[in-house]
Amino acid sequence: MAKDKPPERSELLEILRQQPRGSANRQRQQVEALIEALERDQPADLSDPITLQQLEGVWELRWSSSQQPYLSVAPWLENLQGLAPSQGRGVNLLRLVGPLASIAGIAVEAEIALDPGQSQRVRVSFRRGGWVGPSLGGKRLQWLQNVKQSFPAWLDITVVDQDLRICRGNAGTVFALLRRPDLELDQLL
Repeated sequence: MAKDKPPERSELLEILRQQPRGSANRQRQQVEALIEALERDQPADLSDPITLQQLEGVWELRWSSSQQPYLSVAPWLENLQGLAPSQGRGVNLLRLVGPLASIAGIAVEAEIALDPGQSQRVRVSFRRGGWVGPSLGGKRLQWLQNVKQSFPAWLDITVVDQDLRICRGNAGTVFALLRRPDLELDQLL
């Protein structure tokens, strides 16, 4: 018998889906309380193949506890993350919303791997970052340089299902993301 989704999930999804992007930031305390309740009631276990498969895909950041500009949520910005644990790859992509989205973005590519013995942790090794542009003739225009990562990075995936992902980063930041089924993972990687 399938486990019922907690009511906090529906409430959090409603807040995160509000337009414009960034409106959830005004409800900070409520979002934090909902996240804590979901982490308690619906914890992720990446050792479960079904849960790990749910992690794969394109996600859009809809709320972050960070004050860093590149981790912010704004109406004019898409903050996307593509995760392919099956390929050991991930990418973060910042781009403008709308018709200009395909013209240019800032991307950081990474190798990702499950951390053995940790049921929620994904290790992240940033490899390349820079500008990505449109595809011309089947090839994507890009200018990426190697990244020298001087610290161990990881994400604890605390909640994941077909629509919602909550995670905590190594710097203590909490993220809430929604799946973007309209975007193909291969287009980001």
